[in-house]
Amino acid sequence: MILETAAKASQQYKVMPIMISLLLAGFIGMFSETALNIALTDLMKELNITAATVQWLTTGYLLVLGILVPVSGLLLQWFTTRQLFIVSLIFSIIGTLIAALAPSFSFLLAARIVQALGTGLLLPLMFNTILVIFPPHKRGAAMGTIGLVIMFAPAIGPTFSGLVLEHLNWHWIFWISLPFLVLALVFGIAYMQNVSDITKPKIDVLSIILSTIGFGGIVFGFSNAGEGSGGWSSPTVIVSLIVGVVGLILFSIRQLTMKQPMMNLRAFKYPMFILGVIMVFICMMVILSSMLLLPMYLQGGLVLTAFASGLILLPGGILNGFMSPVTGRLFDKYGPKWLVIPGFVIVTVVLWFFSNITTTSTAALIIILHTCLMIGISMIMMPAQTNGLNQLPREFYPDGTAIMNTLQQMAGAIGTAVAVSIMAAGQHDYMSTVKNPADPAVIPQALTAGVQHAFVFAMIVAIIGLIGAFFLKRVKVDH
Repeated sequence: MILETAAKASQQYKVMPIMISLLLAGFIGMFSETALNIALTDLMKELNITAATVQWLTTGYLLVLGILVPVSGLLLQWFTTRQLFIVSLIFSIIGTLIAALAPSFSFLLAARIVQALGTGLLLPLMFNTILVIFPPHKRGAAMGTIGLVIMFAPAIGPTFSGLVLEHLNWHWIFWISLPFLVLALVFGIAYMQNVSDITKPKIDVLSIILSTIGFGGIVFGFSNAGEGSGGWSSPTVIVSLIVGVVGLILFSIRQLTMKQPMMNLRAFKYPMFILGVIMVFICMMVILSSMLLLPMYLQGGLVLTAFASGLILLPGGILNGFMSPVTGRLFDKYGPKWLVIPGFVIVTVVLWFFSNITTTSTAALIIILHTCLMIGISMIMMPAQTNGLNQLPREFYPDGTAIMNTLQQMAGAIGTAVAVSIMAAGQHDYMSTVKNPADPAVIPQALTAGVQHAFVFAMIVAIIGLIGAFFLKRVKVDH
């Protein structure tokens, strides 16, 4: 039934213009999100802020996504695809303009929050639209194409940012992105079609409040753990995490007892969906923590320029992007297991090597390791995600994509927060062992020691994913 429905849908919709609109918006959105990472070290110096504070440009962004994305399943049933697409790009344009003009860290953080509103609407919309317009046997390739664009943007983002920082300043990262966002908006207005079913379910205000408290509390708590002298024992952190967990428990109970829940958690009765969520959660923790740690290590540990750091990360990102369509087609042919297990093996081994890098490690070694890491990630991400979503009935698509994207954002926020916290603790431990902590030559060694500790954490997370991958089974879409 679902095959027939999806096949009819793909004939009914102009697939190519819709895909181009989504790919263009997704590329610029992901580029804007990640291009700033390479500038974090410069921002710390220019704005006189700590690593824990500058981290909020990433975790604050993810905090907003973690709050907004759970509501996306409801929004997809209330508003047309076209309306949500246009509004998401308007938010992205406004946020980028504020960032380009930002005179201080506070303005820049506010701009990132507005940008996050745009991305928070776009991501679930993108995946839900693909599930509707492509039949199951073509979804792997379609998801792979999305993966190509989503991963190619972070690949060129650091290099582009490094080049901009060499000759201009960080404001220009946003000025240059702005016209492309406007182009994506114009293209969307011209070609985007409505693909979702508008059912307008009842809006439950209490569910929205509990979702905001639950997801927001957890992300805020983890993010704050990296700040201040209190760390994980800080009252703010403890209270935030407790409030977040209680909020999520109450939210879950309410969703399971409602006839028309805001987020249908009954999607979790499908085992491959659960495994897909876990795999994607782990992947996002590894990706975003690595994308934060590596630029800091390259600039602070190896004392390279922003541009050189970007060039080192470029090959891995580009190869990851081009691997996504390949793994998508392999998934369509062979299923997820024989991609995901080798993928996690590669990722685990690479993270072990990263946990042993030093201030004398060569750029060539980092290029090889990062490239292998990105190959491994491409073998896990889209196959696990597509296999999980394939097991859901069509009426669960908005909820499935909302759940998947919500937990991705939480994973990113938790991964970056824990990684920075561990890195800071590692730096502190190293500095306590040296005779002259004021010696500038000690700083790169201390930062590298912290990065080593953080990569050990990422490796442990990857091992958990590897164990889970052995339970994956290919979903046969026959319902």
